[in-house]
Amino acid sequence: MADVVNYRKAGVNVNEGYRAVDKYKKQSARARIPGQLTDLGAFNGMFAVPKNMKNPVMVSGTDGVGTKLDIAFQMKKYDTVGIDCVAMSVNDILCSGVKTLFFLDYIACGKLDAKIAGELVKGVTDGCVDAGCALLGGETAEMPGFYDEGKYDLAGFGVGVAEKSEIIDGRKIREGDILIGLSSTGAHSNGYSLIRKLVTDFDEKITVGGRERKIGEVLLTPTRIYVRPVMDVLSAFRESVHGMVHITGGGFYENVPRMLPRAKEGKKQLAALIRKGSWEIPEIFDELVRRGADPKNMYSTFNMGIGFMLAVSKKDAAAIVKRFNKNAQKFAAKGVLAMKAFEIGYVGHTEKDVKGEFKGCKELTQFYV
Repeated sequence: MADVVNYRKAGVNVNEGYRAVDKYKKQSARARIPGQLTDLGAFNGMFAVPKNMKNPVMVSGTDGVGTKLDIAFQMKKYDTVGIDCVAMSVNDILCSGVKTLFFLDYIACGKLDAKIAGELVKGVTDGCVDAGCALLGGETAEMPGFYDEGKYDLAGFGVGVAEKSEIIDGRKIREGDILIGLSSTGAHSNGYSLIRKLVTDFDEKITVGGRERKIGEVLLTPTRIYVRPVMDVLSAFRESVHGMVHITGGGFYENVPRMLPRAKEGKKQLAALIRKGSWEIPEIFDELVRRGADPKNMYSTFNMGIGFMLAVSKKDAAAIVKRFNKNAQKFAAKGVLAMKAFEIGYVGHTEKDVKGEFKGCKELTQFYV
């Protein structure tokens, strides 16, 4: 007679799952907001549509953390990558001028450790608190034999609601608009497959900001969440903000053109004319070049210090930059350097608009000195 096999023998520890859920519930309570109708643990999540909306539009975004997780595993530091998970979605949703209402996460692993899973969800909750959205639910999948033991995947999605008339979609962008860049905290959650080729010892010490730190700790700095400072600016200057873009995978070259309206046949296409040297580039990018990253491809791989960009009317550009910088400390996440805003260029049409030598021109994004 064959041995009796139960779920535990198959590699799934149900009791460990119960312990993990208990940790999730304690964390998610921190992110509870008005409108939330269910708590973690229900079969689904419910959120009330905000009242008095005439023509509501649902806006969603989904993403994962990617191979940045591998550094977290090696450093045994699991409490920040959850922030990255939230940031990647809520920043994308923000590009339409919309604040995320609720977020759900998905954790997958080969063997569940409730302590590690709890740390991951702590980070997710921290991100939700920063973004002002509810952690409405999630899923933890223990899949022995499918994922290596000790390895986790983390992804999620968010949903927001806005009046259709208030959606920002880039159609109002015009020649002469000023480009405002908001500082990143470093590499955010993009380019880590390349980074892991360049860095083999994450305990190695490097000097950043005048002090020695492990390079793994620097690389685990979480993605900046731009929701609160941008929504604050929109509360005063929404009509002057014509387009926004989240600088994620593909860097400037892939993402900036996504903000710009496509020209009609026979018309000139708008282009982003960006002045290199007009903002502060985090030291980690110079370190990556020193370790062998191709300097010609940095702007097509990384955010290079600008994690979010706005195209705004020229008349209000200075006031918008001033408001961002005045409130920078107010909206800084705990333990993260305050965001800075820079005027980094403008919207033009063709190469004749550019003063000086081109430094790489691809698709619609152009650089000038």
